[in-house]
Amino acid sequence: RDLSRACNEYAAGMVSDHPGRFGSFAVLPLPDVEGSLREIEYACDVLKADGIALMTNFNDKYPGDEAFAPVLEELNRRKAVVYFHPTAASFVEGAIPGVPGPTIEFPFDTTRAITSLVINGALARFPDIRFIFSHGGGVLPMVAGRMAGLVRNRKDLSALFPNGVAQEFKKLCVDVVGVYDRSCYDAVRNLMGTSQLLFGSDFPFWAPETAVDGVAGLGLDDAEKSRVERDNALHLFPRFGPA
Repeated sequence: RDLSRACNEYAAGMVSDHPGRFGSFAVLPLPDVEGSLREIEYACDVLKADGIALMTNFNDKYPGDEAFAPVLEELNRRKAVVYFHPTAASFVEGAIPGVPGPTIEFPFDTTRAITSLVINGALARFPDIRFIFSHGGGVLPMVAGRMAGLVRNRKDLSALFPNGVAQEFKKLCVDVVGVYDRSCYDAVRNLMGTSQLLFGSDFPFWAPETAVDGVAGLGLDDAEKSRVERDNALHLFPRFGPA
């Protein structure tokens, strides 16, 4: 709780010291649910955070887990923007010696987080949360059809998603960090639509120039490039737009 508070107050100080330059996502002390609810209140009402930043799992527990439902319920009530960055689960640590977690496990953990929100019905129960996932949604574009089939074949899930889960995927936002091969970009865009794609840098792990050059290398027309680099984000955070 103390570390979350210190991080959030530091970030709020940056926003205050540099008006118009920075926004902030508040972190939460999950898996501490009670502490997280307190921090949501403080971060949103006092610090005026622009959203909430979470990891894809907390001690191998994924966001759709019923234990986290009170947190999602409060974030849904506030119509919060909730951004997820991946981490590696302990049960896959060292699965392939010599391959670091970010290479393979981060995309898969992002997909596990999304899957947990689907399978536990959280996407249906908390429709006012505006979710953002990193790195093109992990491997979701490759397994979306399988997940849709699972939902269709389970009555408990199909009742939650009467229009199919594919419509729920189109509500998710993803950043395009690392999605700099045109075939990968097209897969993400075809699943979610251009309106859901956001620029990200993954700084400090990658240099910002890597992301700038990566998006430029996709060969997008000026209108689509503008939507990805700025316009789509302004729909989520209108306070950064023209006065």
